[in-house]
Amino acid sequence: MSKKSVAEKDQNKDEILKDAISAKYGKIAVEGGSCCSSCEDHDPQAINKSLGYSYDEISLFPEAATGLGCGNPLALGEIKEGETVVDLGSGAGMDCFLARRKVGDGGKVIGIDMTEAMVEKARSNAILHKFDNVEFILGEIEDIPLDDASADVVISNCVINLSLDKEQVFREVRRILKPGGRVYLSDMVLTRELDDVDKDDVELHAGCVAGAVLVDDYLLAVRSSGLEVSDHSLDTGISDRQYDGRPVASIKLKAYRALM
Repeated sequence: MSKKSVAEKDQNKDEILKDAISAKYGKIAVEGGSCCSSCEDHDPQAINKSLGYSYDEISLFPEAATGLGCGNPLALGEIKEGETVVDLGSGAGMDCFLARRKVGDGGKVIGIDMTEAMVEKARSNAILHKFDNVEFILGEIEDIPLDDASADVVISNCVINLSLDKEQVFREVRRILKPGGRVYLSDMVLTRELDDVDKDDVELHAGCVAGAVLVDDYLLAVRSSGLEVSDHSLDTGISDRQYDGRPVASIKLKAYRALM
């Protein structure tokens, strides 16, 4: 097969994966449901509680608490009044609304999501709660539609694993962060390589498994972008709770853009 044919094949595969991800989360936005097959019959509120959200946090925004995450990035570090927070893969808006409580009236929260139905749902939820300083933008996290050095904090919850170019995502994160800006994220990583069948499973990619990479490779992507990792930990129990025992874990990661 020629190099051109291989490139075209890879491009077609990438387009199939992106379409599958968009279709899955668009359907969830409209009909509800979960990103992983073993969670389909579970209560999203119970899932959120298992991920580290308090009952009070869940009850504040029940229409946005879809149970699609793999942790609570807001619990990883301080967010201050007046700051600008960007949420990558903002879904129905729950993490954005919780961040809004921290930044107050003088701050700003911006959610970025590639799924039009999710953006529309999040905007409706923001109107419901009369949040005029929470904005939701349709866009891809590999090409964030925001200015350089415009964010104090970037958060993300179980989304970067879906990207086909994780290092590019982290380069974009560094670009939009102000010097000294922080990153708090939860995401899915692999504890060992998947077998070939699982690797090629489109549904498993959209379900946050097949697109995940090994822990060391994930940390390398963060550091290669120019971000500094300050702390990380793994929740391996999520494998049995939500992913049928597959070799995955939820990584909780704190990073920052250096001042110089």
